[in-house]
Amino acid sequence: MISSGRYRWLGVSGLSILALILIGAGMSRLGLGIAVVLAGEEVTLETGPELHIADTQEDLGDLFQALRERARAHDAREAWLEERAEELRAAEAELARQLEMLAQAEAQLAATLQITETASEKDLQHLTTVFESMKPAQTAELFQQMDIEFAAGFIARLRPEIAGEVMSGLDPMIGYAISAVLAGRHARTPTR
Repeated sequence: MISSGRYRWLGVSGLSILALILIGAGMSRLGLGIAVVLAGEEVTLETGPELHIADTQEDLGDLFQALRERARAHDAREAWLEERAEELRAAEAELARQLEMLAQAEAQLAATLQITETASEKDLQHLTTVFESMKPAQTAELFQQMDIEFAAGFIARLRPEIAGEVMSGLDPMIGYAISAVLAGRHARTPTR
């Protein structure tokens, strides 16, 4: 190791001398490499300045060929993935379009059902008014011809005093069946 006091009289520190030695070594190696290139000599690891570049170039050629094939395979895979992504985007757009059509159809169906329900309710109200305006005996005779559940539905809609008169005019078995239907209508309705 260089002592800092020994070369002080030169005005140079030990670190500076070490740096100069390393720079000199690097320059000499660089000069040797340039001389070999200018001389056109081949350099090998075994003999020194003779390197068999042909073997290295063949190896590099094989490596480049493998890299090219891998790049082609990568490009093909990337193209396939892009095609799949495009197909998925198209399918997604089609699905969104169909969902929009479904939502429109549902809205239209809901509107149609509302119109139908409103019309049905108006028809039932009108028939109830007609039955209430008839004589109770005539209404009872009509209800005896109807399906029990259908007749029970109208009895439930009639004003109570008219419903009582109509029920009294019915055959006792039919009156009993209608009463059972009316009593059981809300039996299955949850109370909680």
